Amino acid sequence: RIKEAVPLAALPATATPRVLEALAPAYPQFIDGDSVLHTGLNNMGAIFHPALTILNAGYIESTGGDFQFYLEGATPSVSRVLEALDRERVTVAAAIGIRARTAQEWLRMAYDATGDSLYEAIQNQSGYRGISGPSTLNHRYIFEDVPMSLVPIAALGRRYGVSVETIGSIICLASIIHRTDYWRRGRTLDKLGIADLNVDELRTYVTEGKLD
Repeated sequence: RIKEAVPLAALPATATPRVLEALAPAYPQFIDGDSVLHTGLNNMGAIFHPALTILNAGYIESTGGDFQFYLEGATPSVSRVLEALDRERVTVAAAIGIRARTAQEWLRMAYDATGDSLYEAIQNQSGYRGISGPSTLNHRYIFEDVPMSLVPIAALGRRYGVSVETIGSIICLASIIHRTDYWRRGRTLDKLGIADLNVDELRTYVTEGKLD
């Protein structure tokens, strides 16, 4: 499906209106995402993609992805891991003053899929029917989502005192599977130039682009 609304933010956020104006003729679905902290910490792909892929590694390698990725891959136990990842993400966001949507809230908002647990909500999302698993573990669900999304979320958590053990475990497993060090290769706070910022300085930086 083509999404009707995709949040976008520029760095700094004061430039977002100009970016949206430039993209509107080709991509009218983009909307103001507030800041790159909001868009990054509300990235549901970071919660669903890597863990579902890694926890179904045997299934993917033995079938070439010939299974229902979300409906068969997100079993009750796997979904509990996703819930733990999601709690850590939401807590990291809260630590820097952002109210992030939970995965269940996002499923309800985007697809009107509800349930008493994340497992039930996923199973009730009819749009997931027919989506097969990745054909290989050499897939963007790991080599993109882990270093570009999970690593900075975990780094922010560590910087601002949030436990990110579950996210860290997925990063470690991804590193083992791909024989690399995603902690080092990913978007670290040093690479982003924000390692020494406190919360107020970080929010000012993403909003106004100022580093005093």
